[in-house]
Amino acid sequence: MKQKLSKRDYEQQVASTRDQRMKWWREARFGMFIHFGLYAQIGRNEWAMTTENIPIPEYEKLAATFKPKPGAPREWAALAKKAGMKYMVMTSRHHEGFSLWDSKANPYNSVNLGPKRDIVKEFVEACREFGLGIGFYSSLMDWHHPDGWRCAFDTAARKRFNQYITALNTELLTQYGKIDILWYDVSLPMESWEGWDSLERNQLMRELQPGIIINDRSHMPEDFGTPEGHLTAADRDWEACMTFNDISWGYVDSKQAAPYSYTPQRILKMLSTCAVGGGNLLLNIGPAPDGSVPAEAVQPLTIVGKWLEENGRAVYGRMHKERGWPNQSFGGNGVSAATYDGKSVYLWNWIWPSSGEMAFGGYLNAPKAVRLLKDGTPVAFEHKGHRLILKNLPKSAPDTHAGVTVIELEFEDKPQYVFASYFPQLHGGRDITGGARL
Repeated sequence: MKQKLSKRDYEQQVASTRDQRMKWWREARFGMFIHFGLYAQIGRNEWAMTTENIPIPEYEKLAATFKPKPGAPREWAALAKKAGMKYMVMTSRHHEGFSLWDSKANPYNSVNLGPKRDIVKEFVEACREFGLGIGFYSSLMDWHHPDGWRCAFDTAARKRFNQYITALNTELLTQYGKIDILWYDVSLPMESWEGWDSLERNQLMRELQPGIIINDRSHMPEDFGTPEGHLTAADRDWEACMTFNDISWGYVDSKQAAPYSYTPQRILKMLSTCAVGGGNLLLNIGPAPDGSVPAEAVQPLTIVGKWLEENGRAVYGRMHKERGWPNQSFGGNGVSAATYDGKSVYLWNWIWPSSGEMAFGGYLNAPKAVRLLKDGTPVAFEHKGHRLILKNLPKSAPDTHAGVTVIELEFEDKPQYVFASYFPQLHGGRDITGGARL
């Protein structure tokens, strides 16, 4: 390892290469999270080992019966590609401590036990086959390792456990070629970057993989934030991780659980929120014990993929996070989001007007053209003062996949907008409210 940098120097060095390293990720918008491990066989929750106080010897028996079918990772990748996702992140080792690769640091793994196969290798090969970015989820917590809890108060245990964590991640970043994302999780029981040796470890990880992107869960800010279970925009790069059933990240038998709630429309709503806020959506599925994708996930993701084939320009790529940019959610026109790529505004419509007209207040300059994004069909429009009126619209929503139609407003110059829908007194571009203006 090269000479260790101070935290300040390290973070400056990371920042100096961030734009180059993050370019593909910032344009990708949509990824698949895969939670897969021994816990899939329990079918209740990936935390079952600790929440149910299952003794280690009893839990270890799950390894012998863990038999994912050949080609399971390829099934995940094929669905991700079909869904319009651009990258995947898989749990290489969850908190249960079972590694899904040929690990010398951790003999408790899928090559020595269970399937006697390197699932991580199969995952990497599947990602490369379908042109998807490759991410490794790596837990810092380990319930199986004897020092996994002692490290909190025993100096020698802390040293041993950190060496173990470093060895695991070194294997992951040296055995499979170029890796795009290192996705840490749960930095417990130690509660600081010093306790985890995160500064030293992350420098080593970046030496091994200079183009790697690292998340913020090792008590270091690194490259991007990770809101979990909610979509909250930040003033930095961020990625909302959401799970398909809102209950568990691991496999849950749908016959034993409340109905899953992720429809194509809900997924698209999450995507629109991320695109407006300049973030990504990492949507999790928990494969069944044999590695197959739960049926409940396949249809919604397939529909979303078809929608993205036609409307992807409203989602992918760098979107401008303009202060005061309207989301149109109060316009009474069925539009709940507006994304803007610097040239066009994309209005996401959820309630199509049967009248054949749709109006928007607040646009002070007229667009150059208005069209349906899905096929480029021109839309007639009239611009009066700050009011944009779309005319002669189809009687029903043009989008046949999810009922979410995107209308593109193409501008010659930067669109000028004020919150006119709140203030009917605003006329002819004269802003008497002091409202935000782009």
